Amino acid sequence: MITFDLRGHQLSFVADSGVFSKNTIDYGSRVLIDAIPSEWLNQETKLLDVGCGYGPIGIALAKEANCYLDSVDVNERAVELTQLNRVENGVVNGETFLSDGYSNITTRDYSFIVTNPPIRAGKKTVHRIISEAKEHLKPGGHVVCVIQKKQGAPSAKKMMAEQFGNVAELTRDKGYWILASTLEEV
Repeated sequence: MITFDLRGHQLSFVADSGVFSKNTIDYGSRVLIDAIPSEWLNQETKLLDVGCGYGPIGIALAKEANCYLDSVDVNERAVELTQLNRVENGVVNGETFLSDGYSNITTRDYSFIVTNPPIRAGKKTVHRIISEAKEHLKPGGHVVCVIQKKQGAPSAKKMMAEQFGNVAELTRDKGYWILASTLEEV
C-alpha cells in the first residue's frame, strides 16, 4: 500500500508488478497532479485519465472536486488496480476500463484529459495520445501531459501547438514539463 498526501487528501493506493512505478507515485505524476489549476476542478468537471496505471493522477484530481472520472489503460492489471484504488479512496463517479489510447472511448465532452504517457512505447504513441484528445474534449477543454525534457518534451510542445493552435507550460520541475493545450471554442 502506497500512501500520499495529494492536493490536501490522504490517499492510499495498491500497486503491483506489471504497472509503472509500483513502489511510489512517480515524481512526474506528482508534479502533474500539483500543476492542475484548482478552477478546472469542480463537481461539473468530467475528467479522463489516459494510461492511468494504478490510478493516482485521476483519483487525486477527482477526489478534490468530487467530479466524474473515467480511467483507461491498455494493461488489464492496471485497470483492476485502478478500480480497487477508486473504491478505496471513495472516487466512484465514472468508469475504469481497458482501452488502447482512445480505442474504447466514445465520450466526446470531457472537461480535461490528463496523461503521463508511456514514453517507452515511443514518440508516435505519445503524440497519438495527446493529439487524439481533440476528439474527446468539449470546446474549451484541456489536455495535460507530463514529459521529461530529455524524453521529448520539446517535440511534444511543438506538436501540441500545431495540433491545438496553443500550448502552455503549466510548470517545469526537475526536468519534467507539464504541458497543456486547450480545444478552442467554436
